[in-house]
Amino acid sequence: MAASEAEVVIIGCGISGIAAAHKLLKAGFENVRILEATARSGGRIKTDKLAGNCITEIGASYIHGPSEENPVFCLARGYGLLDPEALKPENQAMDVGESPPMVSSWFSSSGQRLKDKQMDSALEMFEKIVDDTEQYENRRETPWASVGHFIRETARQRAAKRWKGKDEATRKLLMCAVSTMLKVECCSSATHSMDELDLAGFSMYEDLKGLDCTFPNGFEGLIKNLMSELPSDLVTYNRPVRCVHWNNSESGVNTVTVECDDGERIAADHVIVTVPLGYLKKHHSTLFSPPLPAHKLHSIQKLGFGTCNKIYVEFETPWWDADCDVIYLVWEDEEDISDQVSDISKYWIKKMASFTVLKPAQKNSHVLCGWIAGHESEYMETLPEEEVRQAITQLVRTFTGKPTITPKRILRSQWFHDPWTCGSYSHPAIGCSAQDLKNMMGPLPTKGSKSQPLQVLFAGEATHPCYYSSVHGALLTGWREADRLISHYISMSRQPDQTN
Repeated sequence: MAASEAEVVIIGCGISGIAAAHKLLKAGFENVRILEATARSGGRIKTDKLAGNCITEIGASYIHGPSEENPVFCLARGYGLLDPEALKPENQAMDVGESPPMVSSWFSSSGQRLKDKQMDSALEMFEKIVDDTEQYENRRETPWASVGHFIRETARQRAAKRWKGKDEATRKLLMCAVSTMLKVECCSSATHSMDELDLAGFSMYEDLKGLDCTFPNGFEGLIKNLMSELPSDLVTYNRPVRCVHWNNSESGVNTVTVECDDGERIAADHVIVTVPLGYLKKHHSTLFSPPLPAHKLHSIQKLGFGTCNKIYVEFETPWWDADCDVIYLVWEDEEDISDQVSDISKYWIKKMASFTVLKPAQKNSHVLCGWIAGHESEYMETLPEEEVRQAITQLVRTFTGKPTITPKRILRSQWFHDPWTCGSYSHPAIGCSAQDLKNMMGPLPTKGSKSQPLQVLFAGEATHPCYYSSVHGALLTGWREADRLISHYISMSRQPDQTN
């Protein structure tokens, strides 16, 4: 069979599914279609507006590592979607990892504006400790139970030396700031607690050079440009898939059947599954028939998938400095270094440890983005919007000491209760290894089977070995699976015809 005759079905119209379709069509595949469960393209890339004019990213916010190595950056640049600042060579050359230089402001739960220079010493120490996790990369055994365990114990040891000359109140405050940063780090990994992350696995993620940047007119602009280059009838929306029927037999031209929720059955030669790991964790037992092999199921369970939500808050006037990039909130009762609250229903708001400042400010619109992860974040999603707004109002008044500050409006994400994502993005949970990420990307049937190869392929951020949790990782996996099929048909075309 020629590539042009192969029937390929892609499940999911997020960026990995779109990327796979792009590459296959360019390579001469003529029978490609995407089935999308929702009414829109983009998946976890979703842009909205607050008050009609302020761009807010409900999903992905940043291009992490915008440089020549980042395909998202290169595409965005080609489409003219970035600010001139993001295109500067010096910005692309910066090697700052996930900690770009930012002007920070610190506030305490007693309503005090704290000395930024003093508090930044806690931030610097924390970032150095996170960097030091790299020494445990690929180690099978470490003296620490988790990333959280390593950070807490190391922070206590270093604080005892570094801050021994400071008075007790200051030392206590700085340790509370470490708790703040631990909660912020939970957002970076979309985890309930850093205690749930594997120390050896934590360093599998690789940073790209470049100073993180955003899309001035929204991340969805990238999706719209990519979609405009695909045939208009390529995607079928509102078409959830109930089950992918694959087989291990040696017969059959169309060896895979995609069964949709509406009863439609679509015969295909290859299916590329790009659903989020959260959905896969919840529905794998019914999504595949026969069930996934044990090694793949094991890895789906080993990989973590958590929730990180954003709450955008608009104010009439700013209560932060004009040059401020990020605001950190320090609870003065958290010197024991904790990233969880004791009673989620009462104290969920304490998990929201930082706001980033949206820039530039729109006319009469000043907006902060609050970050919250874990079970506290999932609980927040269940509350009425007005209750969330009241909690934010009380939080801001408590930390600024200004009892009249009142947000105009809020806008929040709710990824955990989105039935097609069931969370935000993946992380290496306890026991997760590089082999698990390899297992995630492996096609079905497995090597050595005599049945037709490459019936079911897997793409999406959770299948990238070192760029998981990122948009560029998701994009690259879509290309990877397309390349897998392209290579398959090239090798088949080179084999001698056995029919003569």
